[in-house]
Amino acid sequence: MSLTRLSVGEASAHMLADVPALGEETVELRDSLGRVLARDVASPVSLPLWDNASMDGFAVRATDVRGASTDAPVSLRVVETIAAGRRSTRAVGPGEAARIMTGAPLPPGADSVVRVEDTTVTEDVVRIRDDRDAGTNVRAVGEDVRTGTVVVRAGTTLRAAHIGVLSSIGCARPAVHRRPRVAILATGDELVPLEGFDEVLAGRRIVSSNSYSLEAAVRAAGGEPVVVGIAPDDPAALAARLRAADGCDLIVTSGGVSVGDFDYTRTVIAALGGSLSLWRVRMRPGAPLGFGRLFGVPWIGLPGNPVSALVTFELFGRPLLRTLGGAAQPHRRTVPVVLEEDVVLRAPLTHFLRCLLVDGDDGSLRARLTGGQSSGMLTSMSSADALLVVPPEPATVRAGSTLRAIPLDGDLGGSALFPA
Repeated sequence: MSLTRLSVGEASAHMLADVPALGEETVELRDSLGRVLARDVASPVSLPLWDNASMDGFAVRATDVRGASTDAPVSLRVVETIAAGRRSTRAVGPGEAARIMTGAPLPPGADSVVRVEDTTVTEDVVRIRDDRDAGTNVRAVGEDVRTGTVVVRAGTTLRAAHIGVLSSIGCARPAVHRRPRVAILATGDELVPLEGFDEVLAGRRIVSSNSYSLEAAVRAAGGEPVVVGIAPDDPAALAARLRAADGCDLIVTSGGVSVGDFDYTRTVIAALGGSLSLWRVRMRPGAPLGFGRLFGVPWIGLPGNPVSALVTFELFGRPLLRTLGGAAQPHRRTVPVVLEEDVVLRAPLTHFLRCLLVDGDDGSLRARLTGGQSSGMLTSMSSADALLVVPPEPATVRAGSTLRAIPLDGDLGGSALFPA
């Protein structure tokens, strides 16, 4: 792959081309939320395990209640009451009914449950005033899951409903992919951690916000952050910090990948035996972007500007992390949005603008920019709930036009619909 400036789509495809999922481990089901399943899980049982009532009422034979109406009710003898968790003691015969609760096993002979509101009960007789429930309100054995059916596929990110399904089939310890350990390194003489805020108050330094925001972004994506600190603009110091990342599954640096006199990251990566296979992407913010391998694992070099670092992590770092973690489709879904204002581009690049999504009166999803789009305005990122994807042309996109946006809290599982 040439080091020429690639499109966003080309860069994304290149980064994900040869990234294998990490190995697997078993975890307690309660600890599996957000983890990616490593193996298909098949059910050893059918669900439901038995025919059961889907509502409170009376278990009856459909042939006995058909034709029942308010003017011509059908009277049946109530032979027993079946609570949820209990089984019937006898079959329901002609002219008989059993009071039954939701979830209780249907007694032999019955094939319907008549809802309570269509009945009148007097001692041991129930009068059915409507036949609309004949043959209904029964959950059939195996209608949800049949024995041997795969209920959750490998590559699925486990949500609450998946965990509920796995518990119902007895999967107490699912096999999931290991969480990626992600080394995070910021570079720059001007940076200090929060502990050095006195330097900020004195006007001499700035807080390394990338160290904190990228750590949070890694956690949110399902990784385990390993913060290796801040490296000054010195090749030897940078190399020492990078060596601390050896043993991680992904290395993320911010800053030092541009063409300034003190941008040493690419040079140091090469000196440590790493490789650079991509540099610069046709996008804004975030054009200075490096990618390669170091210590045998992927390395991604993000820009130093706070917004650029978060945008490029969202577009490239997050899918890398999700792929390592076993996700089958690591990108967020994009959604169509209607612009509420004109958007003017200053360069023929794919732009990812911070925006808010609001519901339009016509049912459409509408996008409004969060204000200034400078890559140093981190508050504009904190105010955004999506990235508006604006193709390189035309230079002016008018209000009312339809584009696509990437919700920053959106579901996984979508295609990477980046313009070429």
